[in-house]
Amino acid sequence: MAAGFDQHQAACHGDPMFRLLRPLLFLLDAERAHRLTLAAVGMGMGKTARPDDPMLSTTVAGLTFPNPVGIAAGFDKNAEVPDDMLRLGFGFAEVGTVTPEPQDGNPRPRIFRLREDEAVINRLGFNNEGLEAVRARLAVRHGLPGQVGVNVGANKDSADRIRDYATGVRGMGRWASYITVNISSPNTPGLRALQDRAELTRLVAAVIAARGPLPLPLFVKVAPDLQPEEVADIAEVITGSGIDALIISNTTLSRDGLTSRNADEAGGLSGKPLLERSTAMLRDFRRATGGKLPLIGVGGISSGADAYAKIRAGASLVQLYTGLVYKGPGLINDIKRDLVRLLRRDGFRRVSEAVGVDS
Repeated sequence: MAAGFDQHQAACHGDPMFRLLRPLLFLLDAERAHRLTLAAVGMGMGKTARPDDPMLSTTVAGLTFPNPVGIAAGFDKNAEVPDDMLRLGFGFAEVGTVTPEPQDGNPRPRIFRLREDEAVINRLGFNNEGLEAVRARLAVRHGLPGQVGVNVGANKDSADRIRDYATGVRGMGRWASYITVNISSPNTPGLRALQDRAELTRLVAAVIAARGPLPLPLFVKVAPDLQPEEVADIAEVITGSGIDALIISNTTLSRDGLTSRNADEAGGLSGKPLLERSTAMLRDFRRATGGKLPLIGVGGISSGADAYAKIRAGASLVQLYTGLVYKGPGLINDIKRDLVRLLRRDGFRRVSEAVGVDS
């Protein structure tokens, strides 16, 4: 995980390798810790998850997921370990963000742990190896079970960012279970302008044309910092457009209530402080779309209760990342176990029955 595992709070999932890595990772800078974590996961660190309770199985955008809990984009930018993340118990994995051309991203240091707040600030800037490298890795795993989505973005120096997104859809479409169009990162200057009504209309038309006849679900990922009129505009453009789901949300620029010494670093904030803001945005989009469009809830999930709150607010699926930094890989199965308990407590037979009941 980009900031490593907290040596006091992480659950080690019974694996001695986690016990060894936990203190080491937090002694390292966050980006080096991330590389070590990816390497360890790729070597099989962690136990293989048990089969999921059938009540967690769900279908969204024509895709079947064994459980609704996914690893968010940002962890595995270059599609190095998607199947390893599925093995650990995630119901789906999203790789990327992938841009048409490789790019280094912003200068280091660019990831900051906020331990007191159980949060992370990053200003990575879509650092990745580019479309061709990621496509080659996904081509090798093609035909294997499990849903692996690809999050696509635009190069920082692109003269035509909408064309970049269309290139990503065309280039990755054959190898992805779904594609997420990421227009909400705060770390590429001007990118969030693509959420404006006119630009979003052009973008949606371009990526749908790029998809062509492929049976490929397209998702759009939006920011948690939108104003009510922006929510209304996005909902109107997306609903009925051919886009299959909205992911809500990306990292936030807000710094409300933070206590950590790194709180003033520039970049997008993720983790526990984002939970309330992102869940409120989820409820806003549930209302704005009238429940006609699947929503995927992201931001601040560090327990089964957090995931359940997002589902009840309107999320058909959820994703997490920063929670793993502070709770470790045991969090995955903890969330699934608690989801089953909460669903049964409230009389639901399957997770889909709970979607949006509080909205």
